[in-house]
Amino acid sequence: MITTTKELLQSAEETNSAIAAFNCYNAETVQAAIAAGEKANKGVIIAYGERYQDYMNIEAFAAFTLEAARQATVPVALHLDHSYQLETVKRAIACGFSSVMYDGSALPMEENVKTTKHVVELAHAAGVFVEAEIGSMAKGDFSDEEEGDGRLTDPEEAAWFVRETNVDFLAASIGTVHGMYKGEPNLQLELLEKIADAIQIPLVLHGGSGTPEDQVLKAIDRGIRKINVNTEISLAAVEEIAKQVNANPQIHLSNLMTAAQEVMTERMVKIIEVYKNN
Repeated sequence: MITTTKELLQSAEETNSAIAAFNCYNAETVQAAIAAGEKANKGVIIAYGERYQDYMNIEAFAAFTLEAARQATVPVALHLDHSYQLETVKRAIACGFSSVMYDGSALPMEENVKTTKHVVELAHAAGVFVEAEIGSMAKGDFSDEEEGDGRLTDPEEAAWFVRETNVDFLAASIGTVHGMYKGEPNLQLELLEKIADAIQIPLVLHGGSGTPEDQVLKAIDRGIRKINVNTEISLAAVEEIAKQVNANPQIHLSNLMTAAQEVMTERMVKIIEVYKNN
């Protein structure tokens, strides 16, 4: 069933849990995420990044995902992840995304606020919700994200930004990385508490891949309601593909993709179960 990102995050607030937002860019990743949600009996967010447009057209992706969501037995929301271009935001709104992330974190603050406000006005007029980011996450291993400088979120700055822009969700930089960690993960949980106290909208954690379970659960207890996961799932699929091809170099592509999808689903189920925070 189709739902919105906001509805899923509201349900997460009520149960002190977090919703998994899986980065998806083809049929296998979408189907794996929805199957995982059904197996775990928990709603999921399908997150499509602007950087995947050359690989999978955004309108085609939305049409496929929304039909798959209609047939799902759990709530499924479609979210635009890390968008830097207004044109991409407009296209996402037009083709049925329930929420969009405009990432102006690399811009000077005044410019970030001005552009984010414009995105919020466009999106809210269409009943679409907006995520933004304050701070700048560093890039770890095996990531296809943009490079960040690792700047942590300032609580006072975040509170001011939310008031000025009227965004619906905020991604906080508290020590996670895009991709896999190069060193020991160390989430700044005291900082997260201060950010949660300063603002009254759902908080998002980017960089779920490889983050230790105990730190994830502590982050959820301190207000994280959406966690983005990408690289960990990609690595699991690539490992399975390599294994299958090594065993049978002439394997049919359909069987190869089926095996990869099954492995992704298994990994996603485990992640969703952790995020339930039982």
